[in-house]
Order: sequence, then structure tokens, then C-alpha cells
Amino acid sequence: MKGTPAMRKLKLQTQVSVDGYMGGPEGQMDFLTYPWDDALSAYTDELGKSVDTIVLGRKLAEGFIPVWESGPEGETQESIDWMNNTPKVVITDSLTESPWKNAVVAGGDLAETINGLKAQPGGDLIAYGGSTLVTSLIAAGLVDDLHLFVNPTAIGTGIPVFPAGVHTPLTMVESRLFECGITVQHLRPRR
Repeated sequence: MKGTPAMRKLKLQTQVSVDGYMGGPEGQMDFLTYPWDDALSAYTDELGKSVDTIVLGRKLAEGFIPVWESGPEGETQESIDWMNNTPKVVITDSLTESPWKNAVVAGGDLAETINGLKAQPGGDLIAYGGSTLVTSLIAAGLVDDLHLFVNPTAIGTGIPVFPAGVHTPLTMVESRLFECGITVQHLRPRR
């Protein structure tokens, strides 16, 4: 007798200020001043090993996909190849077809879209942002694992990781300080 196949997990990986913001009021990322060390890069590589689909919001995709296609400086060829070769799903209601290679667009009901992706066979999903997508995924209870890369800088105001007015109970799986100063908080929603 066969068991029910395990659902794919949706992981969230995002950089955040110590006071919980993904970006400044206009989306500024100027608080990201801590260069990653080899151990943090290895952590992200390990995080991606079970992943075979990247989920992005449209605004992030517009910058993210072209940057990786151009082979950004400071990244290994292995990382560049993984980012470019991993299929992407761009969550948007404003596009009907993808202008990018190796990416499809999906609109409509977010929970239906994500749960449909989770039900497909394959590896895990990972979302890197953007802000509208992240807060919507958290509010809808669709994220299975959060990996917050906490930069030791408070910015006071900005675009929050967690949606306003939504109670989100979490369990700390691991907290790990890296020599570069960034702490990764691995959290899991309590359901």
C-alpha cells in the first residue's frame, strides 16, 4: 500500500533589517552593507539543493532575472547557472505571458496557484520576494519555512516582511550567526 506523496515545501529566503523590513519606504536596499562570507554562501547553496522551482513577484522578476542572466560579479558560475537554469514562476496579474527565458507567469488566486505548484511532483519551491508577494504568501499561510537573513541594521520604517494585522505564530528551527554579521533565522509557521 502506497502512502500519499509528500507535498513540495515553499521556502522563503529574504534579507531583512533587524527591525523587520525588506526595504526602505521606497524599496531602498541600502541597509545591505554586510558582504556575505563563504559560510553564508554555503548555507544558501544547501538551502537550494532540494529546490527545483523559483517563485517571484513580477516587480522582483523584472530586475532579478536580467541580473542573473548577465552573470553578476562576485557570484560563482555554479550559482549563476543554478539561478538561470532553475524554472521560475512569476506571480502576476499584469502579464499574460513571460518575457523571460525559463519562466512562466501565473495569476489569479494566489493560494490556488501555490497549492497547485506544491501538489506537482518535484523538488521544493523557493521565493525570494518581492514585498507584495512575500506578505501575501505569509498572510495566506502558504510558506512552510522562512529563512530570514537578518542584517544588524535598524532602518526605522519601510516595507515589512510580515503583513500588518496578521498574527503569525512561528517556531524557531535554528538561529545562526555568520562571521560577516548576518544572522539567519530559520522559522517555521505553527499550524
